Amino acid sequence: SKMPAKVTADGRQENRMENYTKFWQNDTSKEKEVDTSNRLDSYTEVVNGYYDAATLLYEYAWAGSFHFSRFYKGESFVASLARHEHYLAAQMSLRPGMRVLDVGCGVGGPAREIARFADVTIVGLNNNEYQITRADKHTKYAGLEDQVSFVKGDFMKLSEQFGENSFDAVYAIEATVHAPSWEGVYSEIKKVLKPGGIFGVYEWAMTDKWDPSIPAHKELAHQIEIGNGIPEMRPIGQALQALKNVGFEILHEEDLAERPDEVAWYYPLEGDVFKAQTLWDVFTCWRTSSSGKFVSHHGLRALEFLGIVPKGTWDVCETLKIAGDALVQTGQQKLFTPMYLVISKKPLEN
Repeated sequence: SKMPAKVTADGRQENRMENYTKFWQNDTSKEKEVDTSNRLDSYTEVVNGYYDAATLLYEYAWAGSFHFSRFYKGESFVASLARHEHYLAAQMSLRPGMRVLDVGCGVGGPAREIARFADVTIVGLNNNEYQITRADKHTKYAGLEDQVSFVKGDFMKLSEQFGENSFDAVYAIEATVHAPSWEGVYSEIKKVLKPGGIFGVYEWAMTDKWDPSIPAHKELAHQIEIGNGIPEMRPIGQALQALKNVGFEILHEEDLAERPDEVAWYYPLEGDVFKAQTLWDVFTCWRTSSSGKFVSHHGLRALEFLGIVPKGTWDVCETLKIAGDALVQTGQQKLFTPMYLVISKKPLEN
């Protein structure tokens, strides 16, 4: 019989965090299709176990917006995150008064930013209780409770929760990669959009340069999966095809990581303080340096030992380091993108 879940006051479940790493084989050569299908079947457990543990570290290292962004020379980290969100809102032509759904909203950083930027009302959907607690707290502090709200729900069951044709626009920022299938989540997004409504996405994907038959490529994708709570990484062409398959009309698609930027999107993960664009960002870069990792590694161990953070936090956060290194390598080799931008439209007659 299953042990009852130990749930902390803020909604985190200890056994979920402790079980997280059991969904993967540490040695990729031992990974079987059965492991991937286990993760796809249990994607809710996988993703929740990951975010119960990783959220606090994300907020410490990455502010309230858990995504990557392009950088201009001399641009601060937080300014770049905000601009990435504004860019999506602008590409989607969001207008004041629209009702917008944020699919996989994290702790609500983008929802708050886009609500201010575009004067829209946003509903943030999240399957993780703990992140909703954090999102509500940050939003109240920002005084945006009338404009931005958060609900718990499964993005594979959107139409069940919201009803069809209920949003003017929907966006997802580096979130739908967690879905067991792109077709599944995209078709749900299409259902809740009003006819003519716009869906904007920044998708995580392996690029056309990635070849799963090359063991080193396969290994890197595996490291991204385990370090980011992703059941399986998929190729970029599959994302576009999935949107077309479910009946979206593609207005614009582009891998923003292909832009010839002087400052790489992954630079904050490189741990090189000399690459910091502003003085404040020296701290951002330091957190992923060897001394920064040493501090978080031992600091978290101590916090977990003292019972200040739930059991399993340290374990999951160790996998974050694996992912960080893999993201830098795949970024340098252009095997992966965290910013495949697609703007699509639900046809009027559907």
